Amino acid sequence: MSGNPDFDVYRLSEDHEAVREAVREIARDKIAPYAAEVDEQARYPQEAHDALVASDFFAPHIPEEYGGVGADALATCIVIEEVARVDASASLIPAVNKLGTMPLIIGASEEVKARYLPPVAEGRSTFSYGLSEREAGSDTASMRCRAVADGDGWVLTGQKSWITNAGVSDYYTVLAVTDPDGRRGSNVTAFVVERSDPGFTFGEKERKLGIKGSPTRELHFDRCRIPGDRVVGAVGEGLKIALATLDHTRVTIGAQAVGIAQGALDVATAYVKDRKQFGKAIAEFQGLQFMLADMAMQLEAARQLVYVAAAKSERGEPDLPFFGAAAKCFASDVAMKVTTDAVQLLGGAGYVRDFPVERMMRDAKITQIYEGTNQIQRLVMARQLLR
Repeated sequence: MSGNPDFDVYRLSEDHEAVREAVREIARDKIAPYAAEVDEQARYPQEAHDALVASDFFAPHIPEEYGGVGADALATCIVIEEVARVDASASLIPAVNKLGTMPLIIGASEEVKARYLPPVAEGRSTFSYGLSEREAGSDTASMRCRAVADGDGWVLTGQKSWITNAGVSDYYTVLAVTDPDGRRGSNVTAFVVERSDPGFTFGEKERKLGIKGSPTRELHFDRCRIPGDRVVGAVGEGLKIALATLDHTRVTIGAQAVGIAQGALDVATAYVKDRKQFGKAIAEFQGLQFMLADMAMQLEAARQLVYVAAAKSERGEPDLPFFGAAAKCFASDVAMKVTTDAVQLLGGAGYVRDFPVERMMRDAKITQIYEGTNQIQRLVMARQLLR
C-alpha cells in the first residue's frame, strides 16, 4: 500500500532529513547557548538571527525566483520545529518571515513581489504581519484601521496590536478598511508598510509570559502616507488574502509547538534517567514511565498531523483550512500538556530557571493563542465539517 500514491499523504525525503540535520546542528551550536540569556534579558535573539541568515534558514520558504532557497512547506516546518526545540523565540524569525510575506506570495503583483521578497530571502530585512487590533482579535472583520485614497497614494490611520518582531522588521503587511460603507469582509485591503514611512511608529514592548526574545509591540499609524504601488492584491481583497495566509501559517505554529514539546521531552527524559530516589533512577518507576510514554505518543501524533497539514499546504489542497486549524490546535494543546508534564517530572528542579522546561512551559502557552485561539480553530474545523 505504501507504493500507492493514494496513500502517500506525505513523505520525508532525503532532502528533508538533510535539512533537519543541518538545522539541528545550527540550533544546538549557535542558538541553544543563548536561549536562557535571551529569555532572562527579554532581548532579540540576534545570534539566532545571524546564524539563520548565514545558513539560508532565515526565510527558507521564499521561492528561488525571488532569491530564496524555495523550501517546501514541510521543509520550512522542519526548520521551525528544530529551532523551537531549543528556543521558541528564535523559531519566530523564520515563522514570522513566512507570515509577513505569505500575503505577497498569495496575492501581490510581480512588481511588489520582486521589490520586497528578495531582501527577506537574502536576510537583509525581516517581514511582520499586522492584522489584529485591540478590539479586533478573533473578529478580524471588525478592524478599525483605515486607509484612505489620496492622490496617487494612501493615508493610513489607526493601530495594530500584538505584532510579532515589531520594531525589528523593516516591512509589514498591514490590513486596513478601505471602504467603511462596504460589505463587511470585502472592504479591507492589504498594504506593505515600511518602517521608515512617515507617521508610522511603535508602541512599547509588551511584557510577556513567554517568547520574551521576540518583541511584541503595537503599530501606530498617524496619517501614515504610502505610495499607491504598495497594495497587495486587489483593493477589497485584503481579508480574503489574510485568511488564506493563516490557513498556511497556522501549520508553522503547529511545527513550533511540536518543537517546544520535543525540547521539553528531551530534557525530561535525560533528567529522569539521571535523577535517583529510593536507591534507583526515577526512570525505573512505572508511574513516570507512563507519563513519558503519553508525552511521546501525543507528541508524535501532533508531529504527524503537522506534517500532513504541511503537505496539504504545499499542494494547496481544498481541505487545508481544516488541517491547518487542526494541526495548530492539536499540536499547541499537546505542547502545553507535554511541557507541563516535563516540569512535573523534574519536580522542584522543573520550577526554577536552572533547567529550561519552565521556559518551555511559558513559551508553549502562546501557541494556543496566536494566529487564532484554539477556540477559533475549533470553529474553523466545525465550519469545514458542516459546509
